[in-house]
Amino acid sequence: MEPVLNPGVLSSWTPGVFGLVIYAMAVIGLVAVLLFLSSWLGEKKPNPDKLRPYESGIIPTGTARLRYPIPFYQVAIFFLLFDVEAAFIFSWAIACRPLGWLGWFQITFFIVVLVAGLIYIWQKGGLDWGPKPTRR
Repeated sequence: MEPVLNPGVLSSWTPGVFGLVIYAMAVIGLVAVLLFLSSWLGEKKPNPDKLRPYESGIIPTGTARLRYPIPFYQVAIFFLLFDVEAAFIFSWAIACRPLGWLGWFQITFFIVVLVAGLIYIWQKGGLDWGPKPTRR
């Protein structure tokens, strides 16, 4: 028996696109069969309660247009910004030895820019939550 030097795309011995395509087709086929069976075998008794939109157990009343305060969105954006920043710093910490001094200067510059942005946000009042005090 001789070893196979160039097995090709359809070989089961080397990972490739063929196995991925077969797996994806199997998953899509299984999902389609399960959806069809659940719709075909499932009980269908529509009534007004089942047709009503359901949100966290609260029966909807009034319009769906609610105004959220701007600080709500600001806090969400700040969280995303600083969460991504933490991911960058953690990945730098893993690779700090191979990066050497150049990597250290780059992450220092990155942190300085982030601190400057935080100070700017703080001065503009972006971190203030609640009513602003009135001046007399």
